[in-house]
Amino acid sequence: MHSASSSHSEPAHFDPAHSEPAVVLQSISKLFGRFAALHDLSISLAARRIYALLGENGAGKTTLLRIVAGLSRPSRGNVGILGSSDVRAVTARIGYMGHATLLYDELTARENLNYFRGLYAPSHAASADELLEAVGLAQVDPKRRIGQYSQGMKQRLALARAILASPDLLLLDEPFSNVDAGSIATMSALLGRLRDHGATVIVVTHQLEALARVADEWITLHAGTIVKREATHNRVPLSAGRGEQ
Repeated sequence: MHSASSSHSEPAHFDPAHSEPAVVLQSISKLFGRFAALHDLSISLAARRIYALLGENGAGKTTLLRIVAGLSRPSRGNVGILGSSDVRAVTARIGYMGHATLLYDELTARENLNYFRGLYAPSHAASADELLEAVGLAQVDPKRRIGQYSQGMKQRLALARAILASPDLLLLDEPFSNVDAGSIATMSALLGRLRDHGATVIVVTHQLEALARVADEWITLHAGTIVKREATHNRVPLSAGRGEQ
């Protein structure tokens, strides 16, 4: 983990705008038959920032996230992730949380995390206890199985799974869906700490309020292309900007 609970801070001179981009997409298109889920999309995302990816259902958000994660290939265009043109070469540095939690209901939280840690996490990865503390689940009965968790608790544990290997790039697809306010606050605060300790975070969401305190930029997709990109300090108040969803 990127020392999310540590007191260590980034150097005062660090400027994301002058660092190597975490993501560079050039003229990306993704076709499913004759349907273009993404159309000639280009964007460069600076490292160590939190990006909120917005848009209506079918706008191309999940398709874009899967291409960045290396789970799907574009039909056309070039992809650069964490300085590499071959996403497969950097997959160990990418954390991904999709619509499915990938958790095993019959296991406890620690058993789930230890299982996934054994699959792909490096030996120096955060322990299950550290991760549970980070997502606010450390006080839950350790014998309680995931099948007895609320949706918010499951989403928090899924986030812990996604950051097991201390990813430099964290990709989250609707992590706040059907989640209670307390879990949203815990998760968004953790994302802010991960960013502050070096991670780049891209979050697909329809819940703008969830990222209001931590997002650096807001990117809106429509019909497979980017129609708006703005920094947080340039955004109108949320109460006046709900039309973006």
